[in-house]
Amino acid sequence: MAEGPDGGVWAWVMVGALFVSSGFVFGLMRSLGVFFVEFVQYFEESAQAISWITSIAVAAQQFFSPMGAALCNAYDARIVVMTGGCLAGLGFILASQATCLAHLYLTMGVITGLGWGLVFTPMVVSVMGYFTRRSALALGLGFSSIGLSSFIFNPLFQLLVEKYAWRGALLIMGGLSLNIVPCGALIRRQKQSKAPAKVGKLSVFVERPFLTFCAAITLFNAGYFVPYVHLVALSRHVGFSEYQAAFIMSVTGATDILGRVVSGWSAARGCMRMVHILILWTSLTGVFIILLPLSSMSGSYPVLLTVSLLYGFCGGALTSVVFPVVPQIVGVERMMGASGLVQLIESIGGLLGAPLSGFLKDVTGNYLASFVVAGSFLLLGCLILTTLPRFFQCRDPPPSSETFLG
Repeated sequence: MAEGPDGGVWAWVMVGALFVSSGFVFGLMRSLGVFFVEFVQYFEESAQAISWITSIAVAAQQFFSPMGAALCNAYDARIVVMTGGCLAGLGFILASQATCLAHLYLTMGVITGLGWGLVFTPMVVSVMGYFTRRSALALGLGFSSIGLSSFIFNPLFQLLVEKYAWRGALLIMGGLSLNIVPCGALIRRQKQSKAPAKVGKLSVFVERPFLTFCAAITLFNAGYFVPYVHLVALSRHVGFSEYQAAFIMSVTGATDILGRVVSGWSAARGCMRMVHILILWTSLTGVFIILLPLSSMSGSYPVLLTVSLLYGFCGGALTSVVFPVVPQIVGVERMMGASGLVQLIESIGGLLGAPLSGFLKDVTGNYLASFVVAGSFLLLGCLILTTLPRFFQCRDPPPSSETFLG
């Protein structure tokens, strides 16, 4: 490692770079719900058809993450991330000129998603390379910008849509995405481990712990992004104004920040196993997703707002501990390749989750079934995680050079 096992000056510079880049990746991704109703009205398409825009973007980001990891192994991670930032911005800029949904699928979906895929995994692994014991805290701080950007971007883009229409707002989003480029320029080449000849063999595919983890994360992914696609539409469906709906997403982003920091801090204390912390936050997130449409039935804005706050906190908390679990599953040496493969596999859930919710809304006429099914995906994923070897032990097994749980 370049600066020591748990920090160094440049380690925290990289945490800052992750803070900015993840804010512009996932903050913008989460803000796409502001455009949902606009696209439904402009293109006169169903909720299911519009939902594919965000789903393709999410799935593309995860599907192309292994390519980002592979390119980092072959070339310089700095160049990969900077290229990803350019592609992310280009996708939004081209989307501002779209004349049909297919154009949005290609631009906002594939091109922007490809750019995000080249940014996220290289940035995460670059940061984790500087930390061991405090990796969850570092990621929690780095990812806290996702909640902050969600808090800022949702009302901002609602204002931009009203002032410049959706085309102008997308053009501005493209310009904002280019801020990822200088974040990539901060990456330094780190020393590579000489052990991982097995990484090239992709031997993780024959290891049950890795496959179990991937199955659970895929289910998490199928439900996790549904509120970011449909919560604004749900709020407007039950009678709240555009700005009230956007504000709900904003405050969800605010508690997301707190959840990430609290989760990372508690994980760094080592009071619980990382995988147990992951299940705790994920199960609570699933429950609150189910409660979102139920709370809206009362017609009370404070009730929906309260449940959204709790959902944001728990949803943010779970993301801080997903990637620190990966080296415990496959070993530190295979972390880069395995992190990319996890995102490749979980992209299936990201691709299908929001369109399924849109389909359920089209069939039932409301969002109850959409959110109940989404929350159930997270709870089912938690049950699958309990089948990991040695899951019920209170302490992690002694680490080996290959796998911590297998």
